[in-house]
Amino acid sequence: MTFVLGLTGSIGMGKSATAGLFRRLGVPVHDADAAVHALYAGRAAPLIEKAFPGTVMGGVVDRPRLAATVLADPERMRALEAIVHPLVREEEQAFLRRVSPLEPLAVLDIPLLFETGGETRCDAVLVVTAPETVQRARVLARPGMTQDTFRTILAKQMPDSEKRAKAHFLVDTGRGFPSAEAQVRGIVACLAGRPGRFSLRRSVEQHA
Repeated sequence: MTFVLGLTGSIGMGKSATAGLFRRLGVPVHDADAAVHALYAGRAAPLIEKAFPGTVMGGVVDRPRLAATVLADPERMRALEAIVHPLVREEEQAFLRRVSPLEPLAVLDIPLLFETGGETRCDAVLVVTAPETVQRARVLARPGMTQDTFRTILAKQMPDSEKRAKAHFLVDTGRGFPSAEAQVRGIVACLAGRPGRFSLRRSVEQHA
């Protein structure tokens, strides 16, 4: 059965690019951020507008307005997460149901994997990392990004050092993406043929 690999990393570490490397190798990848974008233009929009009036324009969540409303307010952020996280989890489960049991590996790309307890739904976790100087340069080069916004985002995320300590695998993108691709290929090869949690559970049940 399919081995489920959780993929995570702090802002600016190269997580999305690393997820793309898995896709290029033919590995099915579920992108939690993409799921959120789709939900913001669909069934989450009326729920968010009800909770945070004025944050939905033309039936689509205005992400900058929503961020300005919740980013610096922990209580409002928790209220938003209570709306969005269950819907994203439903999308994740639907993705896993679509993956053929013959697929050796599937990846769940979840930015706040550890922060939301998502590692319990994975057989192993890969953390994408890079030196702090590289991370900072990447993030501050983004349009509209400020030092204050960067600090606020980092405050929401588990420190990179803690994530690395919890990881089963690491990909360091600070050495360039050709190196990252070689690291990803090594991980895919390492996991080839390993049973996932569903087959492990079935094995336990058969021998109970």
